Amino acid sequence: MDSGGKQVTLQLMLAVGAAVIGSLQFGYNTGVINAPQKIIEEFYNKTWIARYNEPIPDTTLTSLWSLSVAIFSVGGIFGSFSVGLFVNRLGRKNSMLIANVLAFISAALMGFSKLAGSFEMLIIGRLVVGLYSGLSTGFVPMYVGEIAPTALRGALGTLHQLGIVIGILMAQVFGLESILGSSSLWPVLLGFTVIPAVVQCALLPFCPESPRFLLINKNEENKAKSVLKKLRGVTDVSADMQEMKEESRQMMREKKVTILELFRSPLYRQPIFIAIMLQLSQQLSGINAVFYYSTRIFEKAGVSQPVYATIGAGVVNTAFTVVSLFVVERAGRRSLHLIGLLGMAGSAILMTIAMALLEKYNEMSYVSIVAIFSFVAFFEIGPGPIPWFIVAELFSQGPRPSAFAVAGFSNWSANFIVGMCFQYVEKQCGPYVFVIFTVLLLVFFVFTYFKVPETKGRTFDEISAGFRQTSGGAAEKYSPEEMNSLGADSPL
Repeated sequence: MDSGGKQVTLQLMLAVGAAVIGSLQFGYNTGVINAPQKIIEEFYNKTWIARYNEPIPDTTLTSLWSLSVAIFSVGGIFGSFSVGLFVNRLGRKNSMLIANVLAFISAALMGFSKLAGSFEMLIIGRLVVGLYSGLSTGFVPMYVGEIAPTALRGALGTLHQLGIVIGILMAQVFGLESILGSSSLWPVLLGFTVIPAVVQCALLPFCPESPRFLLINKNEENKAKSVLKKLRGVTDVSADMQEMKEESRQMMREKKVTILELFRSPLYRQPIFIAIMLQLSQQLSGINAVFYYSTRIFEKAGVSQPVYATIGAGVVNTAFTVVSLFVVERAGRRSLHLIGLLGMAGSAILMTIAMALLEKYNEMSYVSIVAIFSFVAFFEIGPGPIPWFIVAELFSQGPRPSAFAVAGFSNWSANFIVGMCFQYVEKQCGPYVFVIFTVLLLVFFVFTYFKVPETKGRTFDEISAGFRQTSGGAAEKYSPEEMNSLGADSPL
């Protein structure tokens, strides 16, 4: 298949661009709650006084704030686990479109919470936008992976992560007190999510449905071929059609793959275990500890203007996601993930040393900034973008929705654990808290080195057939349906 410029068509970029608005929403709502923390806590206190004629107790305020932050991840857990319910019935594009109802509801709840004098509205709004974000982490990589040419699948898949980091950076900048992070404008900051939702609703009707969904799930061959011609910008799409027909034939020979069957079947067990471990390597790397508490970390490191250092980390985050976008198809997924994990481990060690020596040597504050920026940069080279889109590459059409649900659930659950536990663990461990993440990063490095295959430039069927071959002599134990579902008839 030609990997030249003809494949990057206007229709393809419109579809990918419209989809990754969902990724931007996820990133924005991940970062938006942190900058105005003190101002929103004051709103909680005033609301409490208006209701009960006394200031809010410190323990209650801490609990309410922790709930406000963490309930986003709870919504994400439920949303990610519901991906399969939508995409198989409504299609990829329509699922993204309908999910915006949640974005509008959450924007209204958070945006009018101050006017209504209700912190409950803000908390429920965070839950609802978490549901939306959880769904988006399944919808977007799946849609992009299915419409992208094989030669560009990695590069376009990285755009999901780019959308996330741009969203985080937007939240950091808009959250400045001089922009929207003030006592009067913070409801606008939280309700801003309505604007990307409107833009996505305006663009998605002009985007095609996934040709894989049209052919394999709906049996609409002519429509799938027409969509492919527009996406590829060529008249001959026979190679793509042949690949999808082979996948369709395999699906006709296999029963529907449920989440339980992913774990029960020996043939699915290896790829789902890899998908889960890659998601855990992203979240348990310590990156969200940096994102959620970066301002506090910079304060402890002696930085005079920690909020600007946090924005600096967001800029580095975005810049290196772009770097990954351009190198992922050359260096490969596995190589970049290994480099990222090892670089993050080295940065975490440097960060620990700098924080431990800060009281003796003031210049260590600069070393800690370099270490954090380096930590973020290595994250975006591999562990940031790769776990999201590699799930689409590890599974054929049949088990893919269930696999995305499991992967998303693993990601959001680990996200929740880090968000809830980091501040308590940090109090116990002090400057040595990142030693824990260093150990985890090295464990994930060893796992990736020995267990994760390279998927660069390979079709979905070829990747699936590779897992079948690694099963070796045990193949005779599997049913014909299981063998077919993992590409038993597909040549490598």
